[in-house]
Amino acid sequence: MTKFLLAVHVLAAIVAIGPVTVAASMFPPAARKALAEPGDGQARSTVQLLHRICQVYAVVGVVVPVFGFATAQAMGVLGDTWLIVSIALTAVAAVVLAALVLPRQTAIAEGIWHATATVGPRATVRLAMFTGVFNLLWAAVTILMIVRPGSTTGA
Repeated sequence: MTKFLLAVHVLAAIVAIGPVTVAASMFPPAARKALAEPGDGQARSTVQLLHRICQVYAVVGVVVPVFGFATAQAMGVLGDTWLIVSIALTAVAAVVLAALVLPRQTAIAEGIWHATATVGPRATVRLAMFTGVFNLLWAAVTILMIVRPGSTTGA
């Protein structure tokens, strides 16, 4: 059962978190292009699509920690420091995504779609910074999951 839970956890992370990190990273440059060329319908549609991908896969991504907890329970590692740190980093990443990335994407996408003059390139720079923080947090969690300090099977 442990191998099944671990496989589902890893697959969920790849399928759910991967698209969010990629789409979120692509959003700021796409938004800058759409802001620079307001009449470009393709650029506006790209921004909307990337935002939708981030929203949907953020919700789907909830299965990652669910199966992660189940896997940790089955492996008997719930109290291990590396796992506690991973859980904390995952929680911070979720907060960054939910509170800083997605709302800013929404504001920028709506500003582009409705041609609101209040949205400017500066907003995309801040969004890119928060997206980078989100991606770095997930990279740290991934490294902890692979290395597992103190584990007899860790590197």
